[in-house]
Amino acid sequence: MTGRVLLVATGDIMAYARHTGRPGLATAADLLAAVPGDLGVKVVTEDVQAEPSWDTSPSTMLRLARRVRTALLDEGFDGVVVTHGLDTIEETAFLTDLLAGPAALRGGIVLTGAVRGLDELSSDGPRNLASSLVAAADPALRGAGAVVCVNDELHAARWVTMADATGVAALSSAPAPILGRVADGRAEMTGTPPPRPPAARGEPETNVALIKTYPEMDPVLVTAVVDAGARGVVLEGTGAGNIPITLYATLSELAEWDIPVVVASRCRTRPVTLEDLPPALGLAAKVGAIGARGLAPVKARYALMAALGGGGRRAVRDWFARL
Repeated sequence: MTGRVLLVATGDIMAYARHTGRPGLATAADLLAAVPGDLGVKVVTEDVQAEPSWDTSPSTMLRLARRVRTALLDEGFDGVVVTHGLDTIEETAFLTDLLAGPAALRGGIVLTGAVRGLDELSSDGPRNLASSLVAAADPALRGAGAVVCVNDELHAARWVTMADATGVAALSSAPAPILGRVADGRAEMTGTPPPRPPAARGEPETNVALIKTYPEMDPVLVTAVVDAGARGVVLEGTGAGNIPITLYATLSELAEWDIPVVVASRCRTRPVTLEDLPPALGLAAKVGAIGARGLAPVKARYALMAALGGGGRRAVRDWFARL
């Protein structure tokens, strides 16, 4: 298998070298040189300045997503690999997936990272990078959308989450299955990718707040972010999508102001609308809230960013209904 892959390095933990033998921050070319053996892939390297993963801004995430799209649609690459810190890799991966559009059909989109630095004992970076390059070049990933590759596993951007900050098996898709594995120099797909998201229209709106709710919560905590300029709000609720009664009047007001409020849950939930939940559940729909359709709260925030590119509450509700 031969493919032409763009490697975009953001200076994440994978590139860190703390010891005297190789101090500093490795470039994309340095990372590629650390990969053992011949992968049978033609790699073009590119370095991008980015904040640390725990503080990656939406503007940086959008820049990476657009770079992926351009590389596949306009520059003829067979795949793209982006190195990224694991703290927010699931967020950048999901936003990239939401904005990929037809680029997802052109080639593999793979994000990867590492728990250990480049010169630490048993560094996981070089192997993760090698597996990601092989996967990105493999035609098996075409149409799968953005995936995250660590520990030789391929995780769908929609399902992946960081579950362990201490071990090399840091990511999980549970309760969904992993999409596949990298073995013997190729990507072996073992699962079915999630449905492709609706096409994103217009420029995403980055000023979206994410608020964790709790019983008897003061609604001023919600109105404060709107007063500060938030164009949309995601509320992290409980159960199937429940939020405190104290917020209902405020949500009704925000609906009148054309400010969409999406309710996600801190629990695993089914991908259904709030209106489709059994009686006495999903009551926030009656005051204008929109269900996250099973998305984790942090991913619902990026989905709302993409949906707001198409307009206000009505456009957002329609977009989420097709998610």
